[in-house]
Amino acid sequence: MDVLVIGGSRYFGKRVIALLRESGHRITVLNRGTSPVPDAGIEHLVADRDDEAALESVLAGRSFDVVLDQVCYTPRQAETARRVFAGRARRYVMTSTVEVYEHEDSPVPLPETALDLASVAVDTGAPWDDPAFRDAHYGEGKRQAEAVFAAGSPFAWASVRVAHVLGGDDDFTGRLDHYVRRVRAGEPIAVPAVNRPATYVYVEEIAAFLAWAVEADFTGPVNAHSHGPLRTADLCAEIERQVGGRTVFQEVGVGESEVGEVSPFSFVRSYGMDNSRAMELGYSFTHSSEWLARAVSEAVGAAR
Repeated sequence: MDVLVIGGSRYFGKRVIALLRESGHRITVLNRGTSPVPDAGIEHLVADRDDEAALESVLAGRSFDVVLDQVCYTPRQAETARRVFAGRARRYVMTSTVEVYEHEDSPVPLPETALDLASVAVDTGAPWDDPAFRDAHYGEGKRQAEAVFAAGSPFAWASVRVAHVLGGDDDFTGRLDHYVRRVRAGEPIAVPAVNRPATYVYVEEIAAFLAWAVEADFTGPVNAHSHGPLRTADLCAEIERQVGGRTVFQEVGVGESEVGEVSPFSFVRSYGMDNSRAMELGYSFTHSSEWLARAVSEAVGAAR
């Protein structure tokens, strides 16, 4: 297949590209040109995805079997993509996030239907071009972007709601490293008094899932995560096992946690997804116990 990847220059994105190339697909990468493509043999198109005229120009005369959009963060970007790729893409796969469920707090894992995209209010007039606003409204931006595509697209559309990703010595988020450094030093780790578990996925597994999604033909949203939810204590216990040190949890109140004072991967509400749909579509996930030690080991190595 002829596949266009928008973004994908780092972390699991570059792994997806490698897997798609290994499967024999023709890969084109589109980005702003600030990051090189992972492989010199991959065609590189340079354009700012927020510049509709530039996209139209660089894509003139081109069409693709599948577009994998790794960096669609706002409803405005989704509306632009819907127009630009009309007649240029047979299928469009958007990489989304567990954060679309940020307004839910369920004692049981959430299926895709827990979010009614038809009821999501889309506000393209919000200051989405402001990086600070976009970062602060990450889940909302993804939710509204999904709603734009779901309302009607000129191509088959799917979204992959990615769980919290762990692993890789190139994890640029620093979230697991936060724990490695504090456990090693015995420094306090701020957590809410009631710390909920969350679903996670290993970096190599989400890359494999996205590559599989490109080749599949399902439409609509699908949750993607490994089996076996994890708690903050599970992460810290494995870090202790590998590097020694001591886990010191410091509880903070709900009010404080709402302004961002808790550590990453510490949650005052449930962040559990249900991956039944993906399994029914034919994908088999691993259990977090199969890769947690490896993910921590990679973070420990990066911290050194």
